[in-house]
Amino acid sequence: MSYTTRTNHEIDYKIYGEELQFVEIELDLNETAIAESGAMMMMEDGIQMQTIFGDGSQQQSGGFFGKLMSAGKRVLTGESLFMTAFTNAAQGKKKVSFAAPYTGKVIPMDLQELGGMIIAQKDAFLCAAKGVSVGIHLQRRLGTGIFGGEGFIMQKVEGDGMAFLHAGGYIVEKVLVPGEVLKVDTGCVVAYTPNVDFDIEFVRGIKNFMFGGEGLFFARLQGPGRVWIQSLPISRLAGRIVAYGTYHRKEEGSVLGGLGNLFDGRE
Repeated sequence: MSYTTRTNHEIDYKIYGEELQFVEIELDLNETAIAESGAMMMMEDGIQMQTIFGDGSQQQSGGFFGKLMSAGKRVLTGESLFMTAFTNAAQGKKKVSFAAPYTGKVIPMDLQELGGMIIAQKDAFLCAAKGVSVGIHLQRRLGTGIFGGEGFIMQKVEGDGMAFLHAGGYIVEKVLVPGEVLKVDTGCVVAYTPNVDFDIEFVRGIKNFMFGGEGLFFARLQGPGRVWIQSLPISRLAGRIVAYGTYHRKEEGSVLGGLGNLFDGRE
């Protein structure tokens, strides 16, 4: 899928911050950006905000039923029925900013350069130019859907405009040549182009999966194509926070104070 001219709105952008980033989008007159509900951080006067069914893409032109079906697909990916459209209704350029929901990186993706589509983890989408479609992608392989860390349903982002994803920790992009294989922790896969073959591989060796701490499965990505990997999945971060919060620290109520933590390695 290739484009000679863009059918989606063309937007300019700038990303600010390091660990907790936000993206600032500059809109010309009548240009629109769409975003997940609650993602907006700030906007200049003259920008109109409108709640819409689904993503407001041209694929929703089939009347109310078509919009309802498109919005319903978003529910399957764990998102809201509604998105918010931000349109510059004033003269001159206006700016609107969208913030990341947790520590990590905002990933700008020019869908025109990526062949018109990417497949992403369910909660990765942050915002995009109007016309970009956010739907569902069903994993075809049973094993991938059950053990792939993201289930059968992932997000499919289509169009020829700019889209912005968010993921945890540091983000690395890998370009795989034909036949090249990359093995990744299942929770660390953020997105990939559709020509990448995504499968799940069983960890060999009973000691590896019993004592290795890496789980029973990992993702097997085979080129050609591009993949984006995150160093800190939100599930891993949440698990560590829960474990830390429920752990009884030795200095609590103890005359030893912080000395107890020195013995157990939890300083």
